[in-house]
This record gives sequence, C-alpha cells and structure tokens, in this order.
Amino acid sequence: MKVLVPVKRVIDYNVKVRVKADGSGVDLANVKMSMNPFDEIAVEEAIRLKEAGKVEEVVVVSIGVKQAQETLRTALAMGADRAILVNAADDVHTDIEPLAVAKILKAVIAEENPGLVIAGKQAIDNDMNATGQMLSALLGWSQAAFASKLEIEGDHALVTREVDGGLQTIKVKLPTIVTADLRLNEPRYASLPNIMKAKKKPLEEKTAADYGVDVTPRLTVVKTTEPAARATGIKVASVDELVAKLKEAGAV
Repeated sequence: MKVLVPVKRVIDYNVKVRVKADGSGVDLANVKMSMNPFDEIAVEEAIRLKEAGKVEEVVVVSIGVKQAQETLRTALAMGADRAILVNAADDVHTDIEPLAVAKILKAVIAEENPGLVIAGKQAIDNDMNATGQMLSALLGWSQAAFASKLEIEGDHALVTREVDGGLQTIKVKLPTIVTADLRLNEPRYASLPNIMKAKKKPLEEKTAADYGVDVTPRLTVVKTTEPAARATGIKVASVDELVAKLKEAGAV
C-alpha cells in the first residue's frame, strides 16, 4: 500500500509573527519557514507505518510556491521515499485555499492511487481545518479526523480520536483520509546522513494548470491586526481580596 502525505510550508512556530504596517497581511520578509507541525506528525506516522511493514511507499506532496522544495526535502530526510511539488503560486504571500488544495490533491491521488492519505488536521498559518474533510467529500472516501492513534488492520483502519467525553475509536474502510492531531506521535529529527540522501531522492515538479485546477482565491483579506495587548495584572494580599476582585470583575 502507498501512503500520500500533503505538507505545507508555513512560518516556523517559534517565530513571532509580524503584521505589515498597512495591515494587508503578515510580513514574511527574512522569516524562517518550516513544515507545518501537524503535517510533520503526519509524515512521521506514515514513516512508522512503513517501518512496521504496513505500507511500501511514502509520497509527500506540497502545493504552493517553489520554495516549498525545502519543506519536501525535510520530509524526504525524515524517511519519505519521493516528493511532488505543485507550483501553484509565485508570491510567497499567496495562500492556496483549502478547496483548491483538495481539488489538486484529488488529481494527484488519481495518478498515484494511494490506499491511505494522512494529512495534518490544520495549518498553523490559517487554521482552516478543512482540506482533509473537503478531500474526503471530493473522493467519496471515508475519513477519520483528529487522530491521536492509528492502526491498520487488513483493509480497515482503526483510529482513536480525542473527544469531549474521552477517547473515541472508529473503524473506517480503506482507502481513507486521516488527519493527524498533536498527540498522534512525536516526529523524529532528520540525521545528517539522511539529509544528504534526501538530496538524491526524486522530487517531481508540476503546476496547478497540469491538473486543470483554478487556484484563484475566493476570499479577500480585508485587514490583519496584532492581537490586543494583555492587560497589566494586579497583586492581592489575601484570598478574600482575590475573591472580592473576581466578583467586581464578574468572574464569579
């Protein structure tokens, strides 16, 4: 079985995001970029399935700008077998929306014919949390979102999900779409030898036009602003004073 893993290039989660002075978006100049953390978890899970003998090949795909090659090479260094880059934008500030991504992924899946797609549950730059679900609808495949545990049993997948009431385990028929939650695993660090090997692994480049998908944005960013500054705290001398303050603020 083949596993397909979509990955996205985003601002590194350790970087403090800066908003442009005109409020038109986020400033990406000289900002460190890396793989979306949830996608990194998805890549790790696919590699673990391969190491366990459940799958034969792990293919990673990224849709966006040419610079996403670096993100794909990171996935290859972790242990993925080959990569596909779909050039869908020239400007790094252009974000390909979930529906366009899902349509392109559907076309890639038609060519690659994987038995399983593992994606991050959401990207940390736009927090859409929609691509996996849209892809499932376009393909007519089963889906298991927010997976904290994944097991393959024959032609089915057992997926454990964290819900408000505790843990929920569902059984879905392959092929299926699984989206990775934070606690699915802890991604490995790529070793130097594997980083060197990744440079020789195949990376195929395509365009959105090759798949006949229009990536013109349907949404317009009206304004981007910094979050409100946190209010200054106060010190209280006793528990009684604390309770009184909370009552004044309407917190209790």
